[in-house]
Amino acid sequence: MHQTMMLTKIQQQLSSFSVAEKKIADYVLKYPELIPDMTTKELASQAKASEASIVRFCKRVGVDSFRMFKIALAKELTRSEAYVNSASLLDSDDSPYVLLQKVSSLNQMALEMTSKSVSPQFFADAVSALSQAKKIAFFGVGGSYTSCVDGQYKFMRLGFNSLASSDYHYMVPFLTMMDDSDVLVCISTSGKTKELLDLAHYAKERGVTLLAITSSNTSPLYKAADIPLLFPAIEVEQRIGSIASRTGQLNLIDSLYVAVFHRIGEDLLEAFDQSRKKTKEKRH
Repeated sequence: MHQTMMLTKIQQQLSSFSVAEKKIADYVLKYPELIPDMTTKELASQAKASEASIVRFCKRVGVDSFRMFKIALAKELTRSEAYVNSASLLDSDDSPYVLLQKVSSLNQMALEMTSKSVSPQFFADAVSALSQAKKIAFFGVGGSYTSCVDGQYKFMRLGFNSLASSDYHYMVPFLTMMDDSDVLVCISTSGKTKELLDLAHYAKERGVTLLAITSSNTSPLYKAADIPLLFPAIEVEQRIGSIASRTGQLNLIDSLYVAVFHRIGEDLLEAFDQSRKKTKEKRH
């Protein structure tokens, strides 16, 4: 069997698939090189499953459509960037520069697939909620906390009272002072972290809008969110770091920042100019 990240994800999730989804998975694992040239109807016929099951299968492995699944798989088969974020990387004889190429390719794939993973309506809802908020809190643990810090900094620049933390106890007092006009942004690749879910439920109790940035549309976080935003799930479970995940998260944060700035930024131009001049003084 070819060793690619997408195929590894499918192999790892085999036991969680429905009967129909498992038929599709078995066919994809057996004939991966045929998939990029097949239509949904052709795969359904060969795997003895329905076209609707193929759509559900694709969503289960983190892509929005069979077309995006084919693109992702074709790129992996061509570029062989899979396993760059897996412990099995140690078994390869790649040079440092080849690893640079593989990491760049993986991150590029994450960026290309993000716009196909996110619901246009949910993204518009997120921009609207953030634009109207007085306070914005960002919460994430592990690798996701880096994205929270980036989000806090960017929205602070837009004049929002914003906070980023990976500490549940630190976040609770801030969340207690928030109301239904404010937004809690929870960032998690798996969407299953206990502290994050506890904080998300507290936000719901307070009436605070819960905006989730996650890669799993079956996770508790996704289901609890008022506004869920998906980034592509293209990493294996036994990963050595949040590489592509962090790229997807930061890309969404940047996109939200630009969209909110586009909506309210006219009143901020003078403040941005003053900030730029002040920081420029330190360059001399």
